[in-house]
Amino acid sequence: MASTADFKIGLCLQFNSDLFTIVDFQHVKPGKGPAFVRTKLKSLTTGKIIDHTFNAGVKVDTARIETRPHQFLFKDDSGFTFMDSESFEQVVIPEKLVNGSQFLKDGQEVNIMFHAETERPLSCDLPPFVNLQVVYTEPAVKGNTSSNAMKSATLETGAIINVPLFIDQDEMIKVDTRDGSYSERVK
Repeated sequence: MASTADFKIGLCLQFNSDLFTIVDFQHVKPGKGPAFVRTKLKSLTTGKIIDHTFNAGVKVDTARIETRPHQFLFKDDSGFTFMDSESFEQVVIPEKLVNGSQFLKDGQEVNIMFHAETERPLSCDLPPFVNLQVVYTEPAVKGNTSSNAMKSATLETGAIINVPLFIDQDEMIKVDTRDGSYSERVK
């Protein structure tokens, strides 16, 4: 149990028979009337974000969440298969729970969030940046450089992203997995 005074970003709550994490919150003390806490809650099962207002001092049930390192093995019809880095147990996760799945390659290290009481996987997060090889891109034409010009490139995982004109085929680049954007060239 936690009260509204214990709220912080990332805290997991059991609320309305679902698991939510606090994305944003604000304590409000109006000049007249009781204080309250305005929150944005993200459902860990559906990904939907809702707004909810709690009265100050209300007790809420917290959920125990554990994040464990796993290694990606393969993808098949049942979903993505990962192996626990410590116990070597395998877990299959549906594609909708894997954030940035288009940038996942064999042997990639990820963090999987589990509900501690039920051992149910809630989400799978890739590292913020991954290094991937460009397998195909159009060659740049000399003199064809306007400011911030981009071209599409196919990566080793099959994902297609926009990269600057100076990136050539077979180069390694760093990709931001949160929004799928080019970050920098890897030397």
